[in-house]
Amino acid sequence: MEAFNEITKQIDDIVWGLPLILLIIGCGIFLTIRLKGVQIRQLWLALKYMFSNENGGEGEISSFGALCTALSATIGTGNIVGVATAISTGGAGALFWMEIAALFGMATKYSEGLLAIKYRVTDKNGKMLGGPFYYIENGMGKKWTWLAQLFAFFGVFVGLMGIGTFTQVNSITSATNSFFDPEKVYTVTIFGMEYTFTQIITGVAVTILTALIIIGGIQSISII
Repeated sequence: MEAFNEITKQIDDIVWGLPLILLIIGCGIFLTIRLKGVQIRQLWLALKYMFSNENGGEGEISSFGALCTALSATIGTGNIVGVATAISTGGAGALFWMEIAALFGMATKYSEGLLAIKYRVTDKNGKMLGGPFYYIENGMGKKWTWLAQLFAFFGVFVGLMGIGTFTQVNSITSATNSFFDPEKVYTVTIFGMEYTFTQIITGVAVTILTALIIIGGIQSISII
Protein backbone atom coordinates (compact mmCIF):
# COMPACT_ATOMS: atom_id res chain seq x y z
CA MET A 1 0.00 0.00 0.00
CA GLU A 2 2.88 2.34 0.79
CA ALA A 3 4.43 1.71 -2.62
CA PHE A 4 1.06 2.33 -4.28
CA ASN A 5 0.68 5.63 -2.45
CA GLU A 6 4.17 6.70 -3.56
CA ILE A 7 3.41 5.89 -7.21
CA THR A 8 0.11 7.75 -6.96
CA LYS A 9 1.88 10.79 -5.49
CA GLN A 10 4.43 10.85 -8.33
CA ILE A 11 1.69 10.66 -10.96
CA ASP A 12 -0.31 13.32 -9.12
CA ASP A 13 2.70 15.68 -9.07
CA ILE A 14 3.09 15.29 -12.84
CA VAL A 15 -0.58 15.58 -13.76
CA TRP A 16 -1.33 18.52 -11.46
CA GLY A 17 1.92 20.34 -12.05
CA LEU A 18 2.57 23.79 -13.48
CA PRO A 19 2.10 22.77 -17.18
CA LEU A 20 -1.50 21.67 -16.56
CA ILE A 21 -2.29 24.81 -14.56
CA LEU A 22 -0.95 26.99 -17.40
CA LEU A 23 -2.91 24.94 -19.92
CA ILE A 24 -6.18 25.33 -18.02
CA ILE A 25 -5.75 29.07 -17.42
CA GLY A 26 -4.46 29.59 -20.97
CA CYS A 27 -7.49 27.82 -22.42
CA GLY A 28 -9.80 29.99 -20.32
CA ILE A 29 -8.05 33.20 -21.43
CA PHE A 30 -8.19 32.12 -25.09
CA LEU A 31 -11.92 31.31 -24.92
CA THR A 32 -12.64 34.55 -23.05
CA ILE A 33 -11.01 36.53 -25.87
CA ARG A 34 -12.53 34.36 -28.59
CA LEU A 35 -16.04 34.70 -27.12
CA LYS A 36 -15.56 38.40 -26.35
CA GLY A 37 -15.99 38.04 -22.60
CA VAL A 38 -19.27 36.14 -22.80
CA GLN A 39 -19.17 35.34 -19.07
CA ILE A 40 -19.34 39.06 -18.29
CA ARG A 41 -21.48 40.33 -21.20
CA GLN A 42 -24.22 37.72 -20.79
CA LEU A 43 -24.10 37.28 -17.01
CA TRP A 44 -27.49 38.96 -16.56
CA LEU A 45 -29.02 36.57 -19.10
CA ALA A 46 -27.53 33.55 -17.33
CA LEU A 47 -28.96 34.75 -14.00
CA LYS A 48 -32.36 35.28 -15.62
CA TYR A 49 -32.52 31.78 -17.10
CA MET A 50 -31.44 30.18 -13.84
CA PHE A 51 -35.05 30.25 -12.70
CA SER A 52 -37.08 30.64 -15.92
CA ASN A 53 -36.94 28.58 -19.10
CA GLU A 54 -36.15 30.36 -22.33
CA ASN A 55 -38.89 30.46 -24.97
CA GLY A 56 -38.89 27.56 -27.40
CA GLY A 57 -36.30 25.57 -25.48
CA GLU A 58 -36.51 21.78 -25.46
CA GLY A 59 -35.23 19.41 -22.83
CA GLU A 60 -36.11 16.90 -20.15
CA ILE A 61 -35.62 19.20 -17.15
CA SER A 62 -36.06 22.87 -16.26
CA SER A 63 -33.31 25.49 -16.36
CA PHE A 64 -33.05 25.41 -12.57
CA GLY A 65 -32.87 21.61 -12.63
CA ALA A 66 -30.07 21.80 -15.18
CA LEU A 67 -28.22 24.29 -12.97
CA CYS A 68 -28.54 22.03 -9.92
CA THR A 69 -27.35 19.04 -11.94
CA ALA A 70 -24.33 20.95 -13.23
CA LEU A 71 -23.45 22.16 -9.73
CA SER A 72 -23.80 18.66 -8.29
CA ALA A 73 -21.23 17.43 -10.81
CA THR A 74 -18.88 20.36 -10.17
CA ILE A 75 -18.93 21.09 -6.45
CA GLY A 76 -17.23 18.29 -4.57
CA THR A 77 -14.34 17.35 -2.34
CA GLY A 78 -11.80 19.47 -4.22
CA ASN A 79 -13.94 22.60 -4.11
CA ILE A 80 -14.38 22.37 -0.36
CA VAL A 81 -11.19 20.82 1.00
CA GLY A 82 -9.07 22.22 -1.83
CA VAL A 83 -10.13 25.81 -1.23
CA ALA A 84 -9.61 25.52 2.52
CA THR A 85 -6.17 23.98 1.99
CA ALA A 86 -5.17 26.67 -0.51
CA ILE A 87 -6.22 29.50 1.82
CA SER A 88 -4.47 27.97 4.84
CA THR A 89 -1.30 27.47 2.77
CA GLY A 90 -1.23 30.59 0.61
CA GLY A 91 -3.39 33.04 2.54
CA ALA A 92 -5.59 35.71 0.95
CA GLY A 93 -3.44 35.73 -2.19
CA ALA A 94 -4.52 32.17 -2.96
CA LEU A 95 -8.17 33.23 -2.81
CA PHE A 96 -7.51 36.09 -5.24
CA TRP A 97 -5.87 33.83 -7.81
CA MET A 98 -8.64 31.27 -7.44
CA GLU A 99 -11.14 33.99 -8.29
CA ILE A 100 -9.11 34.99 -11.35
CA ALA A 101 -8.94 31.37 -12.45
CA ALA A 102 -12.71 31.03 -11.90
CA LEU A 103 -13.39 34.14 -13.98
CA PHE A 104 -11.60 32.71 -17.03
CA GLY A 105 -12.87 29.23 -16.23
CA MET A 106 -16.42 30.46 -16.74
CA ALA A 107 -15.68 30.78 -20.46
CA THR A 108 -14.39 27.20 -20.53
CA LYS A 109 -17.46 25.92 -18.71
CA TYR A 110 -19.74 27.87 -21.04
CA SER A 111 -18.04 26.31 -24.05
CA GLU A 112 -18.40 22.82 -22.60
CA GLY A 113 -22.11 23.35 -21.99
CA LEU A 114 -22.70 24.83 -25.43
CA LEU A 115 -20.96 21.95 -27.19
CA ALA A 116 -22.77 19.38 -25.05
CA ILE A 117 -26.15 20.82 -26.09
CA LYS A 118 -25.21 21.38 -29.74
CA TYR A 119 -23.99 17.84 -30.30
CA ARG A 120 -26.26 15.91 -27.96
CA VAL A 121 -28.26 12.98 -29.32
CA THR A 122 -31.57 11.34 -28.51
CA ASP A 123 -31.65 7.60 -27.85
CA LYS A 124 -34.37 5.17 -28.85
CA ASN A 125 -36.26 5.84 -25.61
CA GLY A 126 -36.36 9.59 -26.22
CA LYS A 127 -33.69 10.36 -23.61
CA MET A 128 -31.14 13.04 -24.44
CA LEU A 129 -27.49 12.07 -24.17
CA GLY A 130 -24.63 14.55 -24.23
CA GLY A 131 -21.18 15.26 -22.94
CA PRO A 132 -17.55 15.38 -24.09
CA PHE A 133 -17.64 11.90 -25.67
CA TYR A 134 -20.54 12.97 -27.88
CA TYR A 135 -19.23 16.36 -28.98
CA ILE A 136 -15.77 14.95 -29.61
CA GLU A 137 -17.18 12.30 -31.94
CA ASN A 138 -20.01 14.31 -33.52
CA GLY A 139 -18.22 17.65 -33.57
CA MET A 140 -14.70 16.64 -34.55
CA GLY A 141 -15.77 13.75 -36.78
CA LYS A 142 -15.94 9.96 -36.69
CA LYS A 143 -12.17 9.64 -37.04
CA TRP A 144 -11.92 10.99 -33.48
CA THR A 145 -14.18 8.29 -32.02
CA TRP A 146 -11.15 6.71 -30.36
CA LEU A 147 -10.50 9.95 -28.46
CA ALA A 148 -14.13 10.06 -27.26
CA GLN A 149 -13.85 6.45 -26.09
CA LEU A 150 -10.56 7.20 -24.35
CA PHE A 151 -12.13 10.20 -22.59
CA ALA A 152 -15.07 8.06 -21.44
CA PHE A 153 -12.74 5.35 -20.12
CA PHE A 154 -10.54 7.74 -18.15
CA GLY A 155 -13.62 9.60 -16.94
CA VAL A 156 -14.98 6.41 -15.38
CA PHE A 157 -11.54 5.47 -14.04
CA VAL A 158 -11.02 8.86 -12.41
CA GLY A 159 -14.53 8.82 -10.99
CA LEU A 160 -13.93 5.44 -9.37
CA MET A 161 -10.31 5.83 -8.28
CA GLY A 162 -9.83 9.54 -7.73
CA ILE A 163 -12.22 12.44 -7.38
CA GLY A 164 -15.39 10.41 -7.10
CA THR A 165 -16.66 7.51 -5.09
CA PHE A 166 -13.61 6.40 -3.09
CA THR A 167 -13.05 9.67 -1.25
CA GLN A 168 -16.69 10.45 -0.56
CA VAL A 169 -17.79 6.95 0.41
CA ASN A 170 -14.76 6.63 2.66
CA SER A 171 -15.71 9.89 4.41
CA ILE A 172 -19.31 8.74 4.91
CA THR A 173 -18.40 5.27 6.19
CA SER A 174 -15.70 6.68 8.49
CA ALA A 175 -18.17 9.15 10.02
CA THR A 176 -20.85 6.51 10.64
CA ASN A 177 -18.30 4.05 11.99
CA SER A 178 -16.93 6.66 14.42
CA PHE A 179 -20.45 7.10 15.78
CA PHE A 180 -21.71 3.48 15.92
CA ASP A 181 -18.54 1.41 16.39
CA PRO A 182 -15.53 3.63 17.17
CA GLU A 183 -13.68 0.77 18.91
CA LYS A 184 -14.10 -1.50 15.87
CA VAL A 185 -15.53 -4.34 17.89
CA TYR A 186 -17.60 -5.98 15.15
CA THR A 187 -15.37 -6.63 12.16
CA VAL A 188 -15.01 -8.94 9.19
CA THR A 189 -12.02 -9.59 6.93
CA ILE A 190 -12.48 -9.11 3.17
CA PHE A 191 -9.58 -9.61 0.73
CA GLY A 192 -7.13 -9.45 3.60
CA MET A 193 -8.44 -6.13 4.95
CA GLU A 194 -10.52 -5.64 8.08
CA TYR A 195 -13.84 -3.78 7.91
CA THR A 196 -16.50 -3.15 10.52
CA PHE A 197 -20.11 -4.15 9.98
CA THR A 198 -21.01 -0.47 10.15
CA GLN A 199 -18.74 0.31 7.20
CA ILE A 200 -20.17 -2.55 5.14
CA ILE A 201 -23.81 -1.66 5.87
CA THR A 202 -23.18 2.04 5.15
CA GLY A 203 -21.34 1.25 1.92
CA VAL A 204 -24.13 -1.02 0.68
CA ALA A 205 -26.79 1.55 1.61
CA VAL A 206 -24.95 4.35 -0.22
CA THR A 207 -24.51 2.10 -3.27
CA ILE A 208 -28.22 1.22 -3.42
CA LEU A 209 -29.37 4.83 -2.97
CA THR A 210 -26.91 6.08 -5.59
CA ALA A 211 -28.01 3.37 -8.04
CA LEU A 212 -31.68 4.28 -7.60
CA ILE A 213 -30.92 7.92 -8.38
CA ILE A 214 -28.67 7.23 -11.39
CA ILE A 215 -30.98 4.59 -12.90
CA GLY A 216 -33.79 7.15 -12.80
CA GLY A 217 -31.89 9.27 -15.35
CA ILE A 218 -31.35 13.00 -15.54
CA GLN A 219 -34.84 13.81 -14.24
CA SER A 220 -34.23 11.82 -11.07
CA ILE A 221 -30.80 13.40 -10.59
CA SER A 222 -32.08 16.95 -11.07
CA ILE A 223 -34.90 16.43 -8.53
CA ILE A 224 -32.49 15.10 -5.91
